Amino acid sequence: MVLITKMSLSFYIIHLLIFSLISTCVICNQAEDNLLQGLNSYRTAQRVPTFAKNDKADCVADEIADKLEDQPCTNHTTASTVTPGSVPPRLTNYQDILSECKVDPNTTRDALILPVCIPNRIPTLALTNYTQTGYARYLNDSRYVGAGVGSEKEWMVVVLTTSTPGGSFTAGAAAAGEATSVRIMAGLGLMGLLFSCLVLF
Repeated sequence: MVLITKMSLSFYIIHLLIFSLISTCVICNQAEDNLLQGLNSYRTAQRVPTFAKNDKADCVADEIADKLEDQPCTNHTTASTVTPGSVPPRLTNYQDILSECKVDPNTTRDALILPVCIPNRIPTLALTNYTQTGYARYLNDSRYVGAGVGSEKEWMVVVLTTSTPGGSFTAGAAAAGEATSVRIMAGLGLMGLLFSCLVLF
């Protein structure tokens, strides 16, 4: 009886930990998800297909936002300086970001990076900074089929991807194999943790 109670308690603790981790991630990404939803509503109104969420572009957008977080709002890229494959000024470690996100640099040259700085991160301002500025022409362009969104403090970053090899943000073969290895190791680690909990109780 005591063994069953201890096992039930260990399962409860594991479920609680998993739920709290998932809840934290959901809260962190809500502003980003809301922006992507707003961009897709805008695209629908313009009769352009909605963006598919691109996980690699999402990673790159998050990393860029992290790097920009200490930059003042006056130091940001404008629509007039954005061209496919261009990198925001003062972002000297872009290759490191691509490497961290396991993105082949050859698959980024047709993509766009669109950063904006929004004082106090007011959600409606985030959307209008994309839809009511020069960035709108890229949102209306059906060549861009995927998007990733990142945020940090006052910065929001949208990365637009294409369906072409030069803008798809895909991983190289080595990165794909490495990702599979990481998933296997994570699964084994979780099984080990579960086994340890069962043995302890």
